[in-house]
Amino acid sequence: MEPRLNGKGLIISLIFFLLKFSTAIEIPPSVQQVPTIIKQSKVQVAFPFDEYFQIECEAKGNPEPTFTWTKDGNPFHFTDHRIITSNNSGTFRIPNEGHISHFQGKYRCFASNKLGIAMSEEIEFIVPSVPKFPKEKIDPLEVEEGDPIVLPCNPPKGLPPLHIYWMNIELEHIEQDERVYMSQKGDLYFANVEEKDSRNDYCCFAAFPRLRTIVQKMPMKLTVNSLKHANDSSSSTEIGSKANSIKQRKPKLLLPPTESGSESSITILKGETLLLECFAEGLPTPQVDWNKIGGDLPKGRETKENYGKTLKIENVSYQDKGNYRCTASNFLGTATHDFHVIVEEPPRWTKKPQSAVYSTGSNGILLCEAEGEPQPTIKWRVNGSPIDNHPFAGDVVFPREISFTNLQPNHTAVYQCEASNVHGTILASANVDVVDVRPLIQTKDGENYATVVGYSAFLHCEFFASPEAVVSWQKVEEAKPLEGRRYHVYDNGTLQINRTTEEDAGSYSCWVENAIGKTAVTANLDIRNATQLRVSPKNPRIPKLHMLELHCESKCDLHLKHSLKLSWSKDGEAFEINGTEDGRIIIDGANLTISNVTLEDQGIYCCSALTALDSAADITQVTVLDVPDPPENLHLSERQNRSVRLSWEAGDDHNSNISEYIVEFEGNKEDPGRWEELTRVQGKKTTVILPLAPFVRYQFRVIAVNEVGRSQPSQPSDHHETPPAAPDRNPQNIRVQASQPKEMIIKWEPLKSMEQNGPGLEYRVTWKPQGAPVEWEEETVTNHTLRVMTPAVYAPYDVKVQAINQLGSGPAPQSVTLYSGEDYPDTAPVIHGVDVINSTLVKVTWSTIPKDRVHGRLKGYQINWWKTKSLLDGRTHPKEVNVLRFSGQRNSGMVPSLDAFSEFHLTVLAYNSKGAGPESEPYIFQTPEGVPEQPTFLKVIKVDKDTATLSWGLPKKLNGNLTGYLLQYQIINDTYEIGELNDINITTPSKPSWHLSNLNATTKYKFYLRACTSRGCGKPITEESSTLGEGSKGIGKISEGVNLTQKTHPIEVFEPGAEHIVRLMTKNWGDNDSIFQDVIETRGREYAGLYDDISTQGWFIGLMCAIALLTLVLLTVCFVKRNRGGKYSVKEKEDLHPDPEIQSVKDETFGEYSDSDEKPLKGSLRSLNRDMQPTESADSLVEYGEGDHALFNEDGSFIGAYAGSKEKGSVESNGSSTATFPLRA
Repeated sequence: MEPRLNGKGLIISLIFFLLKFSTAIEIPPSVQQVPTIIKQSKVQVAFPFDEYFQIECEAKGNPEPTFTWTKDGNPFHFTDHRIITSNNSGTFRIPNEGHISHFQGKYRCFASNKLGIAMSEEIEFIVPSVPKFPKEKIDPLEVEEGDPIVLPCNPPKGLPPLHIYWMNIELEHIEQDERVYMSQKGDLYFANVEEKDSRNDYCCFAAFPRLRTIVQKMPMKLTVNSLKHANDSSSSTEIGSKANSIKQRKPKLLLPPTESGSESSITILKGETLLLECFAEGLPTPQVDWNKIGGDLPKGRETKENYGKTLKIENVSYQDKGNYRCTASNFLGTATHDFHVIVEEPPRWTKKPQSAVYSTGSNGILLCEAEGEPQPTIKWRVNGSPIDNHPFAGDVVFPREISFTNLQPNHTAVYQCEASNVHGTILASANVDVVDVRPLIQTKDGENYATVVGYSAFLHCEFFASPEAVVSWQKVEEAKPLEGRRYHVYDNGTLQINRTTEEDAGSYSCWVENAIGKTAVTANLDIRNATQLRVSPKNPRIPKLHMLELHCESKCDLHLKHSLKLSWSKDGEAFEINGTEDGRIIIDGANLTISNVTLEDQGIYCCSALTALDSAADITQVTVLDVPDPPENLHLSERQNRSVRLSWEAGDDHNSNISEYIVEFEGNKEDPGRWEELTRVQGKKTTVILPLAPFVRYQFRVIAVNEVGRSQPSQPSDHHETPPAAPDRNPQNIRVQASQPKEMIIKWEPLKSMEQNGPGLEYRVTWKPQGAPVEWEEETVTNHTLRVMTPAVYAPYDVKVQAINQLGSGPAPQSVTLYSGEDYPDTAPVIHGVDVINSTLVKVTWSTIPKDRVHGRLKGYQINWWKTKSLLDGRTHPKEVNVLRFSGQRNSGMVPSLDAFSEFHLTVLAYNSKGAGPESEPYIFQTPEGVPEQPTFLKVIKVDKDTATLSWGLPKKLNGNLTGYLLQYQIINDTYEIGELNDINITTPSKPSWHLSNLNATTKYKFYLRACTSRGCGKPITEESSTLGEGSKGIGKISEGVNLTQKTHPIEVFEPGAEHIVRLMTKNWGDNDSIFQDVIETRGREYAGLYDDISTQGWFIGLMCAIALLTLVLLTVCFVKRNRGGKYSVKEKEDLHPDPEIQSVKDETFGEYSDSDEKPLKGSLRSLNRDMQPTESADSLVEYGEGDHALFNEDGSFIGAYAGSKEKGSVESNGSSTATFPLRA
């Protein structure tokens, strides 16, 4: 036995044991014993569709019993060759062949051996006949309208149950109502016929469902004669007599029939359903009512069916006996009938004789008691015969008791007790076995048991012994009986060990001993660790529509792990194994997930674990939070002109305390139906005094707020209307909108509907020149604007605006200062000079214009400039004006982003709110030379073991006269060391190539090329290539390494295995460099040297083709990622091959943006300052003004172009995205 650890499992186990211990002693099959019938048939019906009919009788005993049968009290022999018998059994079969009706009867089986005879109960075998209606001719029925009639059915007899239906020939049911009724016997009653009852196909159908048979009675014809169908030739006297034949009458009972009198008796068996029926004829149709004389109808068990004509009482008890009365009535009278109900009962046992095993010389008793109505009679039998035929000396026999003294082996027999009354007979058998035998232990020796720590263990030792035996248990190694309160031995030999510990594990011996001898077996007990569970999170609070996730953590003994099963339940109801069909609740072993949590999901969730030995459970309380229910029962009190008290009742807060209430109102005449917030109230309060405005018809509603959110608004309150009053406030935001000089259009924010306080709102506007000793001018308007003409341009005025309505004026208004309309400035500034800062930046100075020539409020100055020609080739440029504005009163400004080595024209003008004034005379200036842009490309066109030939293209912008090139190169093999930087000055600018010699064989180099003017050299373009090994043939044209010189976006052409760095570097002002310069570098980290003759090998060529294909695939992936905004880390590549210029620029610092913090390379800068160090020309960015195209963002960096030209320093203007600064190694 493997007990459960939880309370429920333990209780079930104990009940099982107690039931097992309390049953009669089972005699082992090896011990001689009387026969016992273990299986028999009850009522057997020979259905015509069955193949055979089996009548069963099985028995056990030692010696093996033999079987005999009786039929209807007479011996029955299996003489019919069709009967099939079974070996070692009393069961026989009757095949469904031919005529079998003679087998019908009541059978009894007898099983006998030398010790006794067992007798079965009676087995009734029924051979039903096929029910049929008799062939008959049914005469047509003819009645007058209003007369009663009964259509008889008289169904044939057959195997119950019987169902009767009245239908027409089309198998449509005859409608029944208060006037038409079918009795339990099947007759169809009419209280009074109507013309519509006439038809010739009234058919009665009898259905026998157990026989699968429906039979039909011959159709009946019913004709109802109506007065309106009288013969036209009939005289008026005849018509009158027919009319008199249809008359109203008082009720008369048709059911029960008249011959039964005014009362009748009905006997019903206890527990069955009582049906009483009454039907009366009469006109109008009588109504039927029921009552119990001297008592009430049983509530809950009685129903009235068929329009009250049937009284049905279910599960009849003795309390239901008595007199019941049915009363049929109409307005002309009543008719009654009384039913005397008698409740009786078949025999039922109150005490049954029990089988028992006795030893020689002992005493015993058999009891047999039964109840029923009438009281049953009791008869005793021994071995199937009356007890009078088997007297024993010393035995005492009473009707309900047999007593034995000094039992001997010849007392061994089967005793039968039979109780019977008019409603049936019941039989009970008891075996009396007188046996003397040494104990026989039926539990196997060496049985293994297991339980868990702290709970009970049960070790079995089932035995049979006669005389009675004594059972003792002991531990094998201790060899002494177990003692103590923790140990209990049951009568059947089972040992219970309570509150087990690990020390209880081991082997135990069970000894059973009686007067004949003793026997023993051993049992082994293992102790396991108890299963533990923990559900998390504990008692979660989760908002509605969120997701709930519960986890069940289990700890289980290793021996029980394979049998561990987890299940989930809520409030005691188990979930399906995988959750719900809609997928909202998902159970995945130890995890329970509920999506879109609802309030119905709140409750106690339990995780249960079940193993082969124990069970455990843990719970968590899930609280679902939701917005509150709307407040209810809003009530207004303390009504005043400017206030009212609002009270309400709080709704359900759904497990989250209400933090506050929002009171809203509706009543705005300009926007009816719109609700606005009026005030907020703390969550603990449910009343507030509301401040109100005059002349408003208020309605209020309240919204509750908790941590989840807001409730739905409450139902609106009653209306509350406030009386009108004078305005409480004047318009705000008084301002002027001047479109013409000497004009002042005064505007203000109009009062809202809730601020008007009454009808007839107007605005009184007063004004006068500021400081002038004149009277205020005044005008009243209904809108919120007023146009006033003034004698002067941009003159100050004092202005007041006051609100008035039909009940008075608002408070005294405050005066504001407004100016009349502006005009354009009428003079131009004078340019003092243009100072050239560098090749792209100049500083302009000018004289400001007099205040009286501004004719308004000065907003600032505007510089217009345009390029006229290039000083490099002398070509003139079409006029493309660039605009830069400087706000405020100032006399200088910086103009950036100019083209180097060019001639420009420049003008300055003033502007106010009206617009710009006249331009100054153009000022002509020239920008000096600057450094060139980087060459357009750099390629290694030929390479050998110690030489290389490079070719390049001219820069797009020379920015001056080209004086030559600076070529630099260094070794960048795949090591953490970088080679020394070598410089070559090329003084022939027209030569676009160079041949390098004295290079190392099988070595990778990086080349840097800059274009130079008299002002210096520009940004470099780079290329990488490797020299050949010894003995290799020269390659006419090679582009090795990563050649990105022609690409704007390097990420499109990265090599596989390359690492990348992107830096945004600040640059000092100087020459034609931009304010910011983007430096983007990419280098391959891996290098494969070229070895002698390897390129001629076939395997190498195939390998190169595969690498090329792989490279193409990777480049495609990189291109896709770049288009999707993919990010690339180039930090490691930058650190491996740093720019040479970083080492050379000792005085410049710049900020670095990187995606890693790796250790820097030897020879590179260890740290980079993020602060930008200005030079002497680094003016404040504020000086560069407010260009029309938003030239600067908030931090001063350029974000736009000037009059269509590209911004300097952008990626597009680099020419090569791989430009870097060379490093000095």
